[in-house]
Amino acid sequence: MSGVWEQVVGQSAVVAELQAAVADPTAMTHAWLFTGPPGSGRSVAARAFAAALQCPDGGDGTCHACRTVLAGTHADVQTVVPEGLSIGVAEVRELVRIAGRAPSQGRWQVVLVEDADRMTEQASNTVLKMLEEPPARTVFLLCAPSLHPEDVPVTIRSRCRVVGLRTPPVDAVADVLVRRDGVDPALAAWSAAAAGGHVGRARHLARDETARLARKAVLDVPLSLVSLAACLNAADDLVGAAKEESDRASAELDGAETEAVKQSLGVGARGPGVAAASRGAGQLKELEKRQKSRATRLGRDSLDRALVDLAALYRDALVFATSGTQGVTLAHPDRRADAEELARRIGPEGALRRIDAVLDCRRALEQNVKPQIAVEALTVALRLPA
Repeated sequence: MSGVWEQVVGQSAVVAELQAAVADPTAMTHAWLFTGPPGSGRSVAARAFAAALQCPDGGDGTCHACRTVLAGTHADVQTVVPEGLSIGVAEVRELVRIAGRAPSQGRWQVVLVEDADRMTEQASNTVLKMLEEPPARTVFLLCAPSLHPEDVPVTIRSRCRVVGLRTPPVDAVADVLVRRDGVDPALAAWSAAAAGGHVGRARHLARDETARLARKAVLDVPLSLVSLAACLNAADDLVGAAKEESDRASAELDGAETEAVKQSLGVGARGPGVAAASRGAGQLKELEKRQKSRATRLGRDSLDRALVDLAALYRDALVFATSGTQGVTLAHPDRRADAEELARRIGPEGALRRIDAVLDCRRALEQNVKPQIAVEALTVALRLPA
């Protein structure tokens, strides 16, 4: 694959379908829903499709249209990436207003919504109205995890053409890390396997030793849970690590944002600027609120990655406890010995119970249970038998 499609890893059937729609106007439709498990590249495929729609040559990857769409600066491609816990109605109304215009430079007016499952009910209703009466040259590209397609209302789903992505093969992910990111082949193979085919996570593990150490700390937890004190300590470590990661990411983003808003408001100015700056207090408060919501989201996402890793290790233990590993791909091939030891100590029923406990903890966090309480309850449920 070449041009903009080179970014879409291990999805040849999806690329063929999207290329056909770009080449043949009769195969086009005004609304697309990209679904697929985390890391499958939903938004990457949607962005490549947007570039190909604007490109005179169907996505050559080198023209001005392709480069600006992929960089997020094309005037006729609007992208919503939720930073907080949800996408609100005000954000969507502004999008819909822009979507109603004729394209100014490109061939289409494209609206790309990442994590469309996070739209509030009011936001979804606003998008639905636009989908019911779409402008002639407007295309909506919505992305949502296939694990919960019902998170996108059926009224919206029924008006979209659904494009289903799958988890890319591990060797395809490793190949991209070597070819595109210049990662050492051995590290690329390990990262792709450890990330279970999640492209972004694999790249993060390959590039960042801190991420590799954080994963190791999480996967060390199951065999350490030998007493109540060990369970509570492990919960502290898991919640603390997620908060540290969230604080680090927030600090990088918040400072620059706050400074930019203060400058635009003239904070610290003298003379006529003082009155304008005082009126900007509301804007700073609104920014602070958005940043707080984003920090909560980052912390929750970090903790969720840890829980997914834990569930996958217990899944490996379940495989060993029931049938061995003939013909089965392990989720954590580098922790084979741990999975075998867990299988010996907890058996198949114990592994299943612990997978359920991890899933219960994920649900509790989604329902805004305090992370410390949810994770302490989890680690106690994961405690090893005496």
